[in-house]
Amino acid sequence: MTQQKTGYPMDYAKGGTETAKDRLGNMADAATDKMKDVADSAQEMAGKVADQAMEYSGKVQDAAKQVRPFMEKSMKEQPMATLAAIAAVGFVLGALWKK
Repeated sequence: MTQQKTGYPMDYAKGGTETAKDRLGNMADAATDKMKDVADSAQEMAGKVADQAMEYSGKVQDAAKQVRPFMEKSMKEQPMATLAAIAAVGFVLGALWKK
């Protein structure tokens, strides 16, 4: 068996503990940096999605303005057929929305 020599300091564990603390600190710093990067990316993506939503809402409003005269004329001439078509469109949109 090996015997401990009396001339060596008994503080080997402290050096290992400090090294482990340093490593954990470095890992925590790296994780924090990654989380900041992810948060920045998410914020940038949210901004892009909001911009696209604004653009699409404008397009939908334009389309609705173009369809309105047609719908008014159709409601006067063929109200039942128009309501059936609107119900069918609503059903399809509802099915797409659900997915």
